[in-house]
Amino acid sequence: MAEIKKTNVARILDKQKISYELIPYVVDENDLGAQHVADSLGEDINQVFKTILVHGDKIGYLMCVVPGNLEVDLKGAAKVSGNKKIETVPLKDLTPLTGYIRGGCSPLGLKKNFPIFMHETCNNFPYIYVSAGERGLQLKIAPADLIKACRATVGSIARVPPEAPQD
Repeated sequence: MAEIKKTNVARILDKQKISYELIPYVVDENDLGAQHVADSLGEDINQVFKTILVHGDKIGYLMCVVPGNLEVDLKGAAKVSGNKKIETVPLKDLTPLTGYIRGGCSPLGLKKNFPIFMHETCNNFPYIYVSAGERGLQLKIAPADLIKACRATVGSIARVPPEAPQD
């Protein structure tokens, strides 16, 4: 098996002496969603977390790390982060602000140190997955270790998305 190239995320964790695994998966450019990642890994979608950049009216940019089958609860995230209002950031602004592309955004190794907020269900599992900083590579890590590594605040920041309209 080919050796997996270390990402900045892996180097940050190595420096903090935090254990993790880098898990490769096949990228589908037409489906960068968390469900595809979970299916590729053979894992529960509730354990595959996605990282969403949002902007609050009081503290500016922050990252929300939520289970792949949920969406950021803007009201809940505002409350937990001390904002009155939060909005998602347009996709075109993701790379300039974080240094990451869609499908490869990690809560670690960001271009700037944004506050990180993780959904409370992360603690329901012995390990979770987040992007290792590039498409096709996931970080398998104990939630407490990820919380420590990115100094995250844990709270109720996600909700089930409303039903999509039926055709």
